[in-house]
Amino acid sequence: MKFYLENKLIFELNGTKQRVLKHDIFEQGFEEELMRMIEWVITHNYEQTFKKLKDQWQPKLKELGVEMIPTDDDRLAELIFKHPEYKSRSQREKPMPSNVMDRDDLHLKKQK
Repeated sequence: MKFYLENKLIFELNGTKQRVLKHDIFEQGFEEELMRMIEWVITHNYEQTFKKLKDQWQPKLKELGVEMIPTDDDRLAELIFKHPEYKSRSQREKPMPSNVMDRDDLHLKKQK
């Protein structure tokens, strides 16, 4: 089973990995359950990142005198992105080489 994003292979589950997952997931509806899991991961990551962005920027926007802060998530995000002081992670930090583990990788290794 292969998983793609915009025609690029992201990862592949071989037969053994599928069987391991089927230990906890019903075979009927297996693919749908995996798609649901992937959607949940992306949605959860989006929600947590948006909360952090909102928590960082709402007070800053008020301090800067912005009187009309949108309640719509997309409009708030666009307002933040258009602000001259906004920087994405790529603008804030130099990317680490792919052969260097970040702190999240180290955290996962400690749990094992």
